[in-house]
Amino acid sequence: MVNRMQFYIDGAWVDPAVKKSTAVVNPATEEAMYEVALGSKADVDKAVAAAKRAFATFSQTSREERVALLSKVIEVYKGRLKEIGAAVSDEMGAPLPMAEKLQAGAGLGHLMTTLDVLKNYHFEEPVGTAMVLREPVGVVGMITPWNWPLNQIACKVAPALAAGCTMILKPSEFTPTSALIFAEILHEAGVPKGVFNLVNGLGPEVGAAMSEHPDIDMISFTGSTRAGIDVAKRAAPTVKRVSQELGGKSPNVILEGADLTKAVTGGVMHMFNNSGQSCNAPSRMIVPLSKMKEVAAIAKAVADKTKAGDPRGEGTTIGPVVNRGQWDKIQGLIKKGIDEGATLVAGGPGLPEGVNKGFYVRPTIFADVTPDMTIAREEIFGPVLTIIGAKDEADAVHIANDTPYGLAGYVSADTVESAKRVARQIRAGNVNLQGVPNDRTAPFGGYKQSGNGREWGKYGLEDFLEVKAVAGFNAA
Repeated sequence: MVNRMQFYIDGAWVDPAVKKSTAVVNPATEEAMYEVALGSKADVDKAVAAAKRAFATFSQTSREERVALLSKVIEVYKGRLKEIGAAVSDEMGAPLPMAEKLQAGAGLGHLMTTLDVLKNYHFEEPVGTAMVLREPVGVVGMITPWNWPLNQIACKVAPALAAGCTMILKPSEFTPTSALIFAEILHEAGVPKGVFNLVNGLGPEVGAAMSEHPDIDMISFTGSTRAGIDVAKRAAPTVKRVSQELGGKSPNVILEGADLTKAVTGGVMHMFNNSGQSCNAPSRMIVPLSKMKEVAAIAKAVADKTKAGDPRGEGTTIGPVVNRGQWDKIQGLIKKGIDEGATLVAGGPGLPEGVNKGFYVRPTIFADVTPDMTIAREEIFGPVLTIIGAKDEADAVHIANDTPYGLAGYVSADTVESAKRVARQIRAGNVNLQGVPNDRTAPFGGYKQSGNGREWGKYGLEDFLEVKAVAGFNAA
């Protein structure tokens, strides 16, 4: 039984310093399921003190010890996959099969990838007469979002453990249960006390206290660009490292000659996945102007087959969005698209047909969108696709890069060589060609206002390492 009214600090479940809680609402029913405790600066101080004490010994553990520890974490995690999936589905609305396979599965994937990296990573590298050592950065504060909870927790915690860091995690208050299960997994796996600590709470309280804390050496943050800026400002006086994965408005460039049916169908399905609540969602489909009507028809056919409904219901494609605030924001942007003159191809405002409660959004597609429209510029974070026409390849690249964001890009072309040519011109940290998905061993992160730092694989491990040069180490 997960205890939502306590925090995990220094290897034990403890009561908050001040009794305060918030309701966790099921987005499919709009009903409160239970309460979760909210922390304060006092809880953060306690967790940081535990992590600081533990760092003295955990930072000195051997590769072999950390390999054994991660292996055990993976073993325990596998036994709780279904439980994690159910918690994610209930709390953020993902369809249950998707929550089990992709949401819970993403966490397992990052743990396994990190274990492979750790087994072969070179922590020491001779350079001239010096030895370059890569050592754990220290105590890490981790702030994670609700949209892919286990993906974001695991791709921070796994490399931090592999590096020899200690940590404090603040998961989203909207999806606390899967994080609490994760804490139970680490406890059962034998993670030493103080190495991993969890404090639930709100960003302006717990998140701010972590960002400002003088004994936290690094903040790893995933969330909105607005919140990321606040984290960076608060972290600046202590000159701690700040690694951020922020918002996106990713272009999906479909070039003349591409297999239109395949590219458009795949792009729309990807956009609607997770109810559009992915920072790297291909939300701007950029197509040849001459093909706008044809593209819109293909896209509409996909939207018409996309069923927004009960996450545990038969045949559901997408569930609700996470909460009332997100639903209201998305509805406002859909209305803005109509008001600004975009062509509504599918979906639109209000609840889907036959639905009278829950934060469900109709799978929505706009065509004839111009790059200056609000829906082409703002991150909507819902199942809303904008289709923009480009005069030629150069215009498509210009539109793709005409954004303050730079997390991801997608390119479909008649040949891989053509797709590669465009990929090199897109200012984003991740570009996917011809529908090929991300590789978990390759780096994930953004350019511009989509953040800094990289996660996943070897690059994720290196985010949690300091580089030390020891001159004379290799002298004869």
